[in-house]
Amino acid sequence: MRSVRQCSRSACTNAAVVTLTYVYADSTAVLGPLAHLAEPHSYDLCAEHAERLTAPRGWEVVRLMPEFEDAGPSPDDLSALADAVREAGRRRRPAEPPTVTETARRGHLRVLRADDDNSA
Repeated sequence: MRSVRQCSRSACTNAAVVTLTYVYADSTAVLGPLAHLAEPHSYDLCAEHAERLTAPRGWEVVRLMPEFEDAGPSPDDLSALADAVREAGRRRRPAEPPTVTETARRGHLRVLRADDDNSA
């Protein structure tokens, strides 16, 4: 499932839609599809910052995508999310051991008492 990453620009809270990488040997900045994983030497940018990107003098900007728009969740993403929710709902708390009894409850807190079998 695709994670929602924020734009790397300071104070920008928009979702990232492209990944910017630099090819220093060729003096080129490359804007391409959002990488599946965040890489340490690349920058995730939102559509607004990707459109306004300029390179230093003598550098070239290569845009591999003509338009930078967030594709939104795909059917596969939604299916994976539904499966995760279903799986979380299946997990059950382990039952209390038979020697433990709940004596009181206040909100989500419970008072438990261990039954002592050594009292005989």
